Amino acid sequence: MANQALPTIPRRRLGRTELSIPVIPFGTQGFGNNFGFVSDEEAVALVKHAVSIGVNHFDCARCYGDSMRKLGLALKEIPRENVIITGRLCCHSAAEWGGYGEGRPDYSAERAIADLENQLELLGTDYFDGMLIHDPGEIDPTLEKGGTLDGLLQCKARGLVRFLGYGMRPHDFHLKAMATGDVDLILCFNDYNLIRQTAVDEILPYAAEHDIGVMNGWSILRGILTGVDLDAEIARGRWKKEGDVAAAYPIWEWCVEESISILQLALQFCLKEARIQGNNIGSLNVEQLEANLIAASTPLPDAVWKKYEARFGSDN
Repeated sequence: MANQALPTIPRRRLGRTELSIPVIPFGTQGFGNNFGFVSDEEAVALVKHAVSIGVNHFDCARCYGDSMRKLGLALKEIPRENVIITGRLCCHSAAEWGGYGEGRPDYSAERAIADLENQLELLGTDYFDGMLIHDPGEIDPTLEKGGTLDGLLQCKARGLVRFLGYGMRPHDFHLKAMATGDVDLILCFNDYNLIRQTAVDEILPYAAEHDIGVMNGWSILRGILTGVDLDAEIARGRWKKEGDVAAAYPIWEWCVEESISILQLALQFCLKEARIQGNNIGSLNVEQLEANLIAASTPLPDAVWKKYEARFGSDN
């Protein structure tokens, strides 16, 4: 499409950070080779194109394949003030830098500081706009004096990161972290989309009351709600008709029958929730990026929502 007739992407204030972010931040896993190979040249061009159309918030992590190095290459060609960068401090295991593997993660402040400093070197930049403690198996060690959050607070005091938060699934972890008063933003996973909306029970009300920014992972259920032919994907063995695929199937089928874009339905559903500011999505190429932008920027008619609610109920 090359910028032709693309709508302007809506932006929202990310809580007390005062950052104005596009409603679909770019999850860099999209070009990390986990969903298909993306060359360095393609990744740099994709990042630059995203910035040119207003999708200038990049959410990155070490565990997103080779994406951090590629984002760093792109940043050499983009003024730092033109982009918003949030990162993740992975707490998956005892593997290097908390990556996927076995064993208990290092929750120390020293490791957190070293990790953030190293990530800045990888990206070739001086600061993160935000850093999220990512998927800790335990919450208490991250909150203790000398723990992960303490280390990031020290980095914040040095100007290496502007805002701090958590990206994780357990709701009780989120509530405990937000109660510290040191958390500026959070990212939840698979808790607000067409299939489930459990974030509305406690997380969103607490975050809104304390002006904490909220990003929403899995708004499109890792590709299930993009408009791909579910029958074909099940037939070729990509997915089984169970879990989220089974739950999404009737909605996908209905969208096909009604000639409605399920991608547009999924994103506009999430955008109706004003307490969520960003719905992070990874794009493999320009076509996916622009399709996401168009879907997020084009509201569906009220008549569509009335049909949807009549078929699936207002809470689904």
